[in-house]
Amino acid sequence: MEGHAGFMASVLNGDVKSAKLEVKEGIRLIEGILIGRHYKDMPIIAQRICGICPVVHNLTSIKAIEKAMGVEVTEETVQLRKLLEYGQIIHSHALHLFFLSLADFLDMDNDLKMVKKYPKETKMAVQIREYGMEIVKIIGGRVIHPLTDEVGGFKKIPTSEEIQKLIIQGEKTLTTAIKLGKFFEKIKIPEFERETEYISLGKDGEYAIYDGDVTSNRGLHIPVNKFEKNFEELQRPREIVKRVKSDGKTSYLVGAIARINNQSEKLSPQAEKYFKSLGYKMPDYNPFHNILYQMVEVIHFIEESLKLLKLVGHSSLENALTGEYKVRAGTASAAVEAPRGTLYYYVDIDENGYIKDANIITPTAQTLSNLEDDIKEYLPLVMDCTKKERTQKLRGFIRAYDPCISCAVH
Repeated sequence: MEGHAGFMASVLNGDVKSAKLEVKEGIRLIEGILIGRHYKDMPIIAQRICGICPVVHNLTSIKAIEKAMGVEVTEETVQLRKLLEYGQIIHSHALHLFFLSLADFLDMDNDLKMVKKYPKETKMAVQIREYGMEIVKIIGGRVIHPLTDEVGGFKKIPTSEEIQKLIIQGEKTLTTAIKLGKFFEKIKIPEFERETEYISLGKDGEYAIYDGDVTSNRGLHIPVNKFEKNFEELQRPREIVKRVKSDGKTSYLVGAIARINNQSEKLSPQAEKYFKSLGYKMPDYNPFHNILYQMVEVIHFIEESLKLLKLVGHSSLENALTGEYKVRAGTASAAVEAPRGTLYYYVDIDENGYIKDANIITPTAQTLSNLEDDIKEYLPLVMDCTKKERTQKLRGFIRAYDPCISCAVH
């Protein structure tokens, strides 16, 4: 998993008294670092929160600043930003579902043994990840911590030759992803269910990633700027991570499994075909299925990236270059779907463009309490296993959630 964490449970005569994920990293205080800095520094600093998903921190901070200052961007800018996000999700999912989680379901204690046993599938996963990284590199300037995206547009745009190169690579990668998806269909997934609330962005007519309202499988539908009025950040004594609960009381889940539960009818053709082949019925409350839903999303975002690449290949991308705008005071919230779930940013900017206040709510902070609630019910199912088996099953459960500890301790 990304980062370092431990797990501790208290079980008395088969009764689970407590279950707690223990974060083993120090707090980083990025929000405090941002205060007093110029707004142009915010995307550059904030994307350092994570090396796996820097794109979404970059995009969400830029969107919040643009909303606060009333900056309008072109459709071409939005298209390139969506492609950045697609590329990030593709390479993050490929890394997690194959190299970080898969060994848990093949009864292997590390991914090096898995790579040796499944060299063909390993090459497929690497090819998929390389496509996602190439999208980010060509549009963002580099794979980790992109350089080109900024408030108002892009400093530099990709050439038509680079776009065509991505299209050719993407068409090959789509075929590879569908083949790898067949391999994942054969994996034996543990049976476990606990009803929960799924939160994600939602938007009419599209599988929402870049923008939309906050929605849930229980009927919630609110604009992003109402998020902090409906969800509360909590901090336990002696714990550095802020948790988030609905109305300050109820745990919930975000990420691929939440997005699929909330908007599976909006999947691309090949992704929908693969999703239906899994045979899972909605609502699906098995958190282990998050792995398979990441595979569904890999296929979906490769298809969507190809569609968008062909569109921007015929667009005037010069319109995506940063235009003129005025610096003004304002406050705003923004949200974008990260690989692991919805990321929220709030920013308060003064009339000179300096940040007065900032708040960042990451996906892992939102899922930690739900993970503990799930594990509390899962533990009795594995208590009769040997210590080694129980440890492996619990590790697999936690990794299926795909937590990002760097983001959690931002």
